[in-house]
Amino acid sequence: QHWAAIAEKAGWQRLRMNLATFARHGVFEVEGFAEKLAARLADREAVKRARVFPYQLMMAYAQTGRDIPPVVREALHDAMEIAVANVPDIEGRVVVCPDVSGSMSSPVTGYRKGSTTQVRCIDVAGLVAASVLRANPSARVIPFEQTVVRVDLEPRDTVMTNARKLASIGGGGTNCSAPLLELANEKAKVDLVIFVSDNQSWIDARRGGEATQMMKQWERVKSTNPDAKLVCLDIQPYTTSQAQEQADVLNIGGFSDAVFDTIAAFAKGEIGAEHWIGEIEK
Repeated sequence: QHWAAIAEKAGWQRLRMNLATFARHGVFEVEGFAEKLAARLADREAVKRARVFPYQLMMAYAQTGRDIPPVVREALHDAMEIAVANVPDIEGRVVVCPDVSGSMSSPVTGYRKGSTTQVRCIDVAGLVAASVLRANPSARVIPFEQTVVRVDLEPRDTVMTNARKLASIGGGGTNCSAPLLELANEKAKVDLVIFVSDNQSWIDARRGGEATQMMKQWERVKSTNPDAKLVCLDIQPYTTSQAQEQADVLNIGGFSDAVFDTIAAFAKGEIGAEHWIGEIEK
């Protein structure tokens, strides 16, 4: 009863961050409390005031176990749909390429004693793709591992549903040039291509001083789309990159909700590739 009273007084963000704590202290055993808490989580005005972003909600959803009532989990779905409005629109012909290879099943934080997150790299890739698709229904999603993977995503499905659909693929090696090869062969019209990967186990690694296959295929895409831009979001950055930093290529290491703003600003030409660190720090 005391913990239920604490939960009733908690602000929206505190509710989101402490669902497991409240469950551990039995608040959902109080009759009617789960429904009351779910109504607060899904309240449109409360979500807007909290300025919550999708990744924060994915973190909350990933940490909900069987001790969290289904009505509360559904409320997080509803909150996610509202939160997507905080993701800036990325106009034009957008292609998102989520890496669904085996290595993407590792935790976003890596394996750290006492600090390993439930959210995996593939969950983040699915979230980015699903969020962009919701904000821009005409966007194209091309998952890849050793080759391009076919998956049907419905823009009207919830972000959580599409993210889970992508995250359920998982397996195989990593070949980042595969989606660009397909776009180049199609002579597809694109304005922005977004890669979301962990930058591991490259099948098409460079040899000696020659360009990577990814950059070779990007040049082919650029021959059809001279103004196109490429964003490479490396969730777990190491010391190598498949794409050379230049005016039309932005490399981002790590992930937070600030990434969405940075990608949108780059797409609009508001920042140069060399300024992204400063933008994220701001």
